[in-house]
Amino acid sequence: MTPEEVAALALTLPEATEEEPYGPSRPVYRVGGSIFAMLAPATKTHPDQVTVKCEADLALHLIEQHAAVRPWYQGRRWHWLTVRLDDDTVPAEELGDILHHAWECVVAGLPPATRERLRNLGREQQRRP
Repeated sequence: MTPEEVAALALTLPEATEEEPYGPSRPVYRVGGSIFAMLAPATKTHPDQVTVKCEADLALHLIEQHAAVRPWYQGRRWHWLTVRLDDDTVPAEELGDILHHAWECVVAGLPPATRERLRNLGREQQRRP
């Protein structure tokens, strides 16, 4: 998946926004004001990559399953994972699921009324053809 495809997919999630607080070509994706994904362009030392929020157990599973996934930061409950976009070790459909999971992680921490509204929007979006 290309960075452009990742960006387009992130922006399909309910009320997701894109900003560049860390400078041009370093977009972050937020929901409810909190970051769920960050894109980083390729440099001399690393390929294009996306960093996403993830629950700890799933993070450990993904790190074991895919050479392109590595830990970025560990918190008590949440981990941040970096996924290299230079190879096909993480299939596009699974990367889409990972992005949706990252969005869900942020939504889970929002106030109850906002959380329920966003989850309802997400369910409606999944039902559409």
